[in-house]
Amino acid sequence: MLDRLIIEFDKGLRTLLATPAGQRPYPGAALPETLTEKQDKRHAAALMRVNHTSEICAQAIYSGQAISVRRPETAATLRATAQQGAEHLAWCEKRIKELGSHTSLLNPLFYGGSFGLGLLAGALGDRWSLGFAAETERQAGNQLARHLETLNADDQKSRTIISQIQADAAGHAQQAATQGATGLPLPLKAGIRILSNIMTTTTYHL
Repeated sequence: MLDRLIIEFDKGLRTLLATPAGQRPYPGAALPETLTEKQDKRHAAALMRVNHTSEICAQAIYSGQAISVRRPETAATLRATAQQGAEHLAWCEKRIKELGSHTSLLNPLFYGGSFGLGLLAGALGDRWSLGFAAETERQAGNQLARHLETLNADDQKSRTIISQIQADAAGHAQQAATQGATGLPLPLKAGIRILSNIMTTTTYHL
């Protein structure tokens, strides 16, 4: 257990401090930059910062779960999902820099809290852990849909990134369900949504 904690702690440091990299091409790389108004750029950057922090939280949750789940196949699924999430981190960070902004100052705080949630979810059992992952991905997909509604219609670069992350989130949720995820009770779903709203509200500005 100690060895696994050390490994996940190292992953956490790299998630927060290192420049992420992805295997798939950067979505929308060939698309021209169309945003010219400062207000539109500021809003797009804020939304991408929220998405970046969402992926930071997801990385932390999956790292915590990977330590405490029981079945090797569940741990492998969580690691694969986290690996794809690292690509999302890279895409969001790149887009934020293109828009002249910064990632959230609160990322270390949200990473620590999410890691604890992941540990707890994994300790409850694999089916509950997969259920937690599925619900997290579903709510992330809903958040991304709202972002697409508020983005400037001409901002195809941001839209392409968000749409790909949204498709990946739906795939992750379906995979967790296929592997036997337990549906979470309504109070727990509401709790996840409240925490997500807190994260969204704060990281939009910070």
